[in-house]
Amino acid sequence: MSGSKNSSGVVRNRKRGSSAQSVTISHHTVSLGGRAWTLWASGKGLIRVSYEQDQGQLPAGWLNLHAPAARVEENADVFAEMGVIGLLEHYFAGEAVSFSSLPLDLWGTSFQQDVWNGLLQIPHGSLATYKELAVQIGRPLAVRAVGAANGQNPIPVIVPCHRVIGANGTLTGYRGGLKLKQELLALEGITHVGAKGHERFAF
Repeated sequence: MSGSKNSSGVVRNRKRGSSAQSVTISHHTVSLGGRAWTLWASGKGLIRVSYEQDQGQLPAGWLNLHAPAARVEENADVFAEMGVIGLLEHYFAGEAVSFSSLPLDLWGTSFQQDVWNGLLQIPHGSLATYKELAVQIGRPLAVRAVGAANGQNPIPVIVPCHRVIGANGTLTGYRGGLKLKQELLALEGITHVGAKGHERFAF
């Protein structure tokens, strides 16, 4: 399947069930904001950013679904050439950073990719609710599905799922933990969002 690149720099080329499964995945772990983050990339761009609790491993189910024959190798040069490490270092230093120059190779369903591309439209220092995100991508009745896709975002920070909050003004969930979500928002000058509430259902 050939890939196409949209205006946000996202390569939309790999969906579930894709037959193109022979790929080399490069990875490299960096320390950012006092945590270890692991970057992962195909030959087309970033495919995943792993939280510290992932311990530098790709989820087996995710890998088997999208690229079961993948060859995985450590290669820091890939990410240095891409410029992602420098951008992330500036972001975690509290600077307003645009990641739009980065090539992203998002692996997921068409619906998931629509949600993730919607996330890319939320500016640094801004927030959106799940409902607002659903409306933005043209799926106003699919709020819970949008919330689920948001939670499955494979490239946190760069694809800013942390900028989506509940309709009741609380953080709701975050795969990296609510403390990290608060820290990321604080880096962008957002400190007024409450951590409490019905976190699973506040869409």
